[in-house]
Amino acid sequence: MNTVADPLRASAATALPAADDFPILARPVHGRRLAYLDNGATTQKPNAVIEAEARFYRESNANIHRGVHWLSQHATELYDAARVTVQRFIGAARADEIVFTRGTTEAINLVANTWGRKTLKAGDEILITTLEHHSNIVPWQMLCEQTGAVLKVAPVNDAGEVEQDGFDALLGERTRLVAITHVSNALGTVNPVARMVERAHAVGAVVLVDGAQAVAHQAVDVQALGCDFYVFSGHKLYGPTGIGALYGRARLLAEMPPWHGGGDMIRTVSFERSTYAEAPQRFEAGTPNIAGAVGLAAAIDYVQGLGMDTIVAHEHALLEHATAALTAIPGLRMVGTAADKIGILSFVIEHIHPHDLGTILDSEGVAIRAGHHCAMPLMTRFGIPGTARASLAVYNNETDIAALVAAIEKAQTLFGTRPKR
Repeated sequence: MNTVADPLRASAATALPAADDFPILARPVHGRRLAYLDNGATTQKPNAVIEAEARFYRESNANIHRGVHWLSQHATELYDAARVTVQRFIGAARADEIVFTRGTTEAINLVANTWGRKTLKAGDEILITTLEHHSNIVPWQMLCEQTGAVLKVAPVNDAGEVEQDGFDALLGERTRLVAITHVSNALGTVNPVARMVERAHAVGAVVLVDGAQAVAHQAVDVQALGCDFYVFSGHKLYGPTGIGALYGRARLLAEMPPWHGGGDMIRTVSFERSTYAEAPQRFEAGTPNIAGAVGLAAAIDYVQGLGMDTIVAHEHALLEHATAALTAIPGLRMVGTAADKIGILSFVIEHIHPHDLGTILDSEGVAIRAGHHCAMPLMTRFGIPGTARASLAVYNNETDIAALVAAIEKAQTLFGTRPKR
């Protein structure tokens, strides 16, 4: 990879040689070098992904599964190849266990509205944790309202870790579904998913894992985890928006009714009745995001080209550096101090609202997220309205962290709350 030429994007010695692959990072913001630390919300896209989508529209654009002409067959081949890429990336046994969706949220809703509606009845229990994103709370609440099932919530400790004894105590003969995040989007906590899956299976429960914040930061093998469903979004994996994937065990997908009706998900249609295609096509009604699937495959290829071990080592070292730098700031308190976590740093600062802090940081070219991070129950657990959240990616470096620290100190000075060291 080429060396960064733009002085606005000069890399620290610890950075992976990937910064110049992301063209948006060379763009100054408010006349400042951009320090993009909002990767938990969405990651920036490498040239390889941008070009893959553009190339599809330039050279391969046609609808899939329906045409006998060459372009349609070629587009179908690309789409099917993308499914295989996803399968291999997360270690699924078969390509037909991968359903393309718009992202994590749609994938969870798909399971709730197919497997959930068919399976659950009054008195059955769904177990989640306090760490969950709203996307892994609200669909289950809606399902409970529709079926009479009951939602249970496992507690977390002061470090932001699920209390495993409390989780185990809530499992029982009525537990039908366990839906847990792999990595907390608000705190970065990494759950012991394999252990939790094993405990859930011991009582006969099916397990869905929300992997939105995991797949870009650590290797995922759904067979090793043992989960029944696994969901993630492309845009948090350096891929396009509007594309994601649901992994489901073939046996479960085969038993699930369709959710959306329309073209391409049917076998036969008459005015009397319709019959449906096998999974995964049964769950992909209408024209899918073909270019998005191609872009997602390109993002996976890019990540694998860098090497997941390299990414993990880089982000772990940067997390340790950033944690030390932030905790040295007087008046700053970290929220979420799990022993096992990825590169998410949530914090509050005395006398400065997170939204005010985010605005000041933006004026300094530092992009973070401020608020409840679609995890309002978790914020309530910690007795706060929200946090400031800096989230790391492969292209971040110590220069970004230095910019973050300097901007926080400027905010404290502007508010007159900066303590003397």
